[in-house]
Amino acid sequence: MNTLSLHADPGLQPERTVMSWSRTLMALCVTALFFLRWYPEQGLVTFAPAVLCAIAAGGIHFSQRVRYTTQSTGIAAERVRADVWAVLWMATLVVVLALTALVAVWVL
Repeated sequence: MNTLSLHADPGLQPERTVMSWSRTLMALCVTALFFLRWYPEQGLVTFAPAVLCAIAAGGIHFSQRVRYTTQSTGIAAERVRADVWAVLWMATLVVVLALTALVAVWVL
């Protein structure tokens, strides 16, 4: 991330959090590509989870700056709140993708 640090100690939680979400973003992109890899055998049904992964990756990408700013400001103020909604959103996404994969295995 090419923004100025909003707190005095680089390498603290905001940077680690951004790196973690970046790894999640990359994992979602790879998962989307794996779903698309099944297209020749499974057909159009593979596009739904691939698009879902791509939308989730885009959401993570576009919320990174806000997440970093919120964490950095919280550290500077010595009051950081957990981002419960992001975790619940990601957990829901994983469950939906797992159910999609199970349906694809059992039905197709």
